Amino acid sequence: MKPASFEYIVADSLEMAAAALAEAGPDAKIIAGGQSLVPMLNFRLLRPSILVDINPIAGLAFVAETANAIRVGALTRHHQLETSPVIARHMPVLSCAMTHVAHLAIRNRGTIGGSLAHGDPAAELPMMALLLDAELHVAATAGKRTIAARDFFLDALTVDLGPDDIVTEIALPKLPPGTGWGFEEVARRHGDFALAAVAVTLTVSDGTIAQARIALTGVGPTALRAETAESRLIGHPLEADMTSSAIDAVRAAIEPETDLHASADYRRHLAGVLTGRALAAAWRRASASAA
Repeated sequence: MKPASFEYIVADSLEMAAAALAEAGPDAKIIAGGQSLVPMLNFRLLRPSILVDINPIAGLAFVAETANAIRVGALTRHHQLETSPVIARHMPVLSCAMTHVAHLAIRNRGTIGGSLAHGDPAAELPMMALLLDAELHVAATAGKRTIAARDFFLDALTVDLGPDDIVTEIALPKLPPGTGWGFEEVARRHGDFALAAVAVTLTVSDGTIAQARIALTGVGPTALRAETAESRLIGHPLEADMTSSAIDAVRAAIEPETDLHASADYRRHLAGVLTGRALAAAWRRASASAA
């Protein structure tokens, strides 16, 4: 199929893009990489009256380091994030996650802002934004605002963006010293969306876990943080009973669905197995960095 007809506007500034979106209202869509939008247009799942192309807007494609955070422009491509030395040095868990996003051709075009704004419940980037306590910077005709990732993802393919809101950059606070990471994903084929994926960071001090983060995707209407599981780990070394307790808490927290790819029971079981593996890897890396 081919998309329904639409108008096409090329914006060369945030002000121009926001004004075009505000004028068209809910019938307008932003196009950047188009890796999610174009298939939905072709299947006529979306029928926007106007597409606003933001690719020419300067200053939205970058990876920059500050004293306390890593800033990523919304037009940064997945492959840039995957291969960035800054990301590899400060957030290797994110570098690893990017290798699981679709295929290289898609990573070369897909944008960070586009993936987050799309909010697919089985995508890696929303999970990573939650894991890393990201803040999303948004511009609109009414001004600018900042949204914490934990408040941004509302439901499947539904995020906290108004009709003229444009994601401009993402700020990722640097991880504390002594932090190890783990990432585990299972998909039917390499490049497919995850049946389940788990990302973990553990910050270890004096042989015990001082901070734990566990994020999952593919197991509910949005990516999520397993906060109960995280809290159970604090103050303890990662021993077998703590791992089992965290896995139980993860399985209790998720609400996977049955579809043509996997049953809910399989996804719940899988999420627990992947959590155990990711916790072990994070503990091993954190312990090695402290040695």
